Amino acid sequence: MRAVLGSAVALALVGCSGAAPDSSQTPAPSVLVSVMAPTHGSLPQTVTAYGSVAPALNGTQTFSEAQPGQVMRLMVAPGAAVRRGQALAIFATAPASRSSYAQATGALTAARKQRATTAQLLSQQLATQDQLVQADKAVSDAQNTLAALQAEGAGSAFQTLTAPFDGVVTSVAVAQGDRTQAGATILTVAKAGGIVVTAGVDPSERGKVAVGQAASLVRLSGGPLVAGRMLRVSSALNPRTRMVDVDVGFPTGTLLPGEGMQVAIATAQISGWVVPHRAVVTAGGPAHVFQVEGTKAKSIPVAVLLASDAGDVVTGPLDPRRRLIVDGAYQVSDGDAVRWTR
Repeated sequence: MRAVLGSAVALALVGCSGAAPDSSQTPAPSVLVSVMAPTHGSLPQTVTAYGSVAPALNGTQTFSEAQPGQVMRLMVAPGAAVRRGQALAIFATAPASRSSYAQATGALTAARKQRATTAQLLSQQLATQDQLVQADKAVSDAQNTLAALQAEGAGSAFQTLTAPFDGVVTSVAVAQGDRTQAGATILTVAKAGGIVVTAGVDPSERGKVAVGQAASLVRLSGGPLVAGRMLRVSSALNPRTRMVDVDVGFPTGTLLPGEGMQVAIATAQISGWVVPHRAVVTAGGPAHVFQVEGTKAKSIPVAVLLASDAGDVVTGPLDPRRRLIVDGAYQVSDGDAVRWTR
C-alpha cells in the first residue's frame, strides 16, 4: 500500500514539473508603429496673412453726378455681374440745374449779339476798340460757363449711367427714387479681374514677399484651396491695421467680394528629407527621428529646416534604405523593439 502511494506522489511531482513555463520561449515586448520610406525633396516656405476679397485700388469706378437730382430707376443690385455698355441707372437732373443751363445758353446768345453790335458801331467810329475787347471777353466767359454746365450734365433732363467695362457691382449707395446732392456716390463697379484678396503681412516679414510669388488661398469659412499670385506689396503700413497690405490675384469668379481669407505666400523652396510632422520628435531634447534597424528603433538626430502642415523638411544622417517610424515615434526610445504596419 505504501509503495502504491509513493508511486502516485512521484508521478504527480513529475507532472507538475513538466508544466512549468519556459521563460526562454516568452516573446519580448515590442511597440506597434507605422513606417514609411524616407524621401528627399522640397516644400515651400510660406508667409501667412489674413484678409478679405475686395476690389483692387485701380480696379473700380465710382459713379456720381456733378448736379443734384433724383435716381429715377436702379437696374442693378450689389453683386450683379454687368457687361460693358449695360445700363445701370437712370438719373434725372434737378430743375434748378436745368434752369441754370438755360440761363447760360441765353447769356451766350446775348453776348454774341452785343459783340456783333459793338463791332458794327466800331466800324462807324461810334464805339471804341476797348468796348469791342470787353464784348469779346463777355462772349468767351459765357461760352466757358455753358461748356462747364454741359460737362456736368446740367443740359440733359435725364442721364443713363452705363458700365464702362465688364465687371461686378460692388456697392449701391442709393435707393430708387432718392434725391442726391451734387457729387454724391450712386454706385461702384469693379472690373472683371479687378477683384483681389487684400491681406495684411507682418512688417517683420515684408522683405520675404514680392510681386509674382505664388500663393494659396483658403476661405475662413472652409473650402478648397484656390491658387493665386502676388500682384502688389505696399511700401507703407496700413494706418488702421499696422500691417503691410498685399494684393493677391485669383481666377475670375472663384471668390466673392467680402469673403474672409487666409493667404499662404510661397517665399522660397526648402530642400531636404521630407517627413510627416508627427515623425519628428522634439520633446525631451534635440529634434530626432527614428528608423528601423532590424527590429529595433534607432534614433537619428536631425535639424528641422521647415515645419508646416504639409510636412517637415529636415536634414540629418537618414538611411534611405531603412524605414522611418511615423505613428508611434513619441512612444519609442532608442533601441526599443518594434513591430510595424505600412
